[in-house]
Amino acid sequence: METNIQGFIGCSSPYAEARAVLFGAPFDSTTSFRPGTRFGPAAMRSESFGIETYSPYQDRDLEDLGVFDAGDLDLPFGNAAAAIEAIEAAAAEILADGKTPVLLGGEHLVTLGAVRAAAKKYPGLRLIHFDAHADLRSDYMGESLSHASVIRRCHDILGDGRIFQFGIRSGSREEMRWSAGRTTMEKFRAETVGAAVKEIGEAPVYITLDLDVTDPAEFPGTGTPEAGGLRFAELLKALLALRGLNVKAFDLCELSPHYDHSGASTALACKTLREMLLAYCG
Repeated sequence: METNIQGFIGCSSPYAEARAVLFGAPFDSTTSFRPGTRFGPAAMRSESFGIETYSPYQDRDLEDLGVFDAGDLDLPFGNAAAAIEAIEAAAAEILADGKTPVLLGGEHLVTLGAVRAAAKKYPGLRLIHFDAHADLRSDYMGESLSHASVIRRCHDILGDGRIFQFGIRSGSREEMRWSAGRTTMEKFRAETVGAAVKEIGEAPVYITLDLDVTDPAEFPGTGTPEAGGLRFAELLKALLALRGLNVKAFDLCELSPHYDHSGASTALACKTLREMLLAYCG
């Protein structure tokens, strides 16, 4: 008999042999509308056994890749700064060992910790951001650490011209005006990914995927659904177009599984994670 620890399907390599390390950040303490993303990582692990490890999109299999699932971090709910520090420390350890950190949220603020670690390891880091929301507020109700300001905080680290945003269809007037000349933003769709790839070239890249970029007709299981989003096929096409980039870390966040009792949203999240692992960790 062996200890039974449930991980994401196909991610059972020993740490020493793994190319990538999956770890969860079940944190949603700054959520401004419907909470529940803290349950996303656990739901994805449980429901991942409903999909195959093999991808017919890429003709590759997770079992041939080498991914270690480290489980979820223990994070202090109610203390965003401490949670971000814990996420940064975990990502930094993985990067120091020459592996790719793969972060599962949780709310989108968790991205900040991993971006901090990646930017320290790789100067000149670029950020590719898929989302329904701009997340460029200076603060939200007086709080600078918020899921609504996470990309603004990343900009504090990276600076102008290093953030590429896709699928954005929600934000304040101030956010949209502030982004001009600071980030490269394609509203509503993700059809200019190829141009971003050419511009980024060989620079190190962090990819953050807020799953609410997907249309709620296909992905209702999120805390802030926004009509008019990408269909799964569009999202997958955009994600696979990034395969040639120098991806150093990435994340997938904002699944709130209990808002979709059918399980379809969690299934979509699992399939998306499989494709991202195969695309960026080979």
